[in-house]
Amino acid sequence: MKKIPQITIAFWIMKICATTLGETGGDLLSMTMHIGYAMSSLLFIGLFVIALVMQLLSKKYHPFLYWTVILTTSTAGTTISDYMDRTLGLGYAQGSLILCTLLLAIFGFWRLSKASFSVNAITTVKIECIFWAAILFSNTLGTALGDFLADDSHLGFMGGVLLISGLLTLILFATFFTNISKTLLFWIAFVLTRPFGATMGDLLTKPHAQGGLGFGTVGSSFILAAILIVFILFTEKVAKKPWSLMAGMKRHIRSRAQMEQRRVLE
Repeated sequence: MKKIPQITIAFWIMKICATTLGETGGDLLSMTMHIGYAMSSLLFIGLFVIALVMQLLSKKYHPFLYWTVILTTSTAGTTISDYMDRTLGLGYAQGSLILCTLLLAIFGFWRLSKASFSVNAITTVKIECIFWAAILFSNTLGTALGDFLADDSHLGFMGGVLLISGLLTLILFATFFTNISKTLLFWIAFVLTRPFGATMGDLLTKPHAQGGLGFGTVGSSFILAAILIVFILFTEKVAKKPWSLMAGMKRHIRSRAQMEQRRVLE
């Protein structure tokens, strides 16, 4: 059940694109199109459930399906977080605390299942469901954290991006130069890329007067979707080359062995 992509630099680039697209896409539906946080959340949760069922029924890794599930968790996380923090009036700090508690509860249940937290150890449907629940709540938490950094902490959009970029850089160095658990570092990075995407999405969409770049939700979403699709196609093309080369070498070795065997028999 290898249904998770290889964790490479390309994976993290696509993760950031997907989470940033989730921020701009969620804002596009809830704010630009004035559908509202509640209705947008219901719509995105429905799309998430449909994509998740297809992912659970699949027997191998399908890149577009996998990243569709990631994207739906990100868009749903954006609108759910905004509904909690703004519509319900919980605020970014309290909303982040609630979501962090729920995420820790999911990891606690995961631990009680006596399964590894490694994404390479997802071998049953039960663990895969827990994995996607953790993804959904981590992306929702990331939205609240990103908004907290950009607004309540007074860092602004650029300040939030720079802060999380620095933390992700530290995690990168820790991955290569320390003995800290790679699984722990993976999940920390996975959670942090979501607020990075949230602040980056706000930086791209907000007008210049609010400290943004002024691309808007529509323009930013199209740009990010194009980048994500290009990277998916590129990684798939690269992934197929080693296998095709290996298959060619195996055919060559088999043909040589068969020729040698015929010579011996002759």
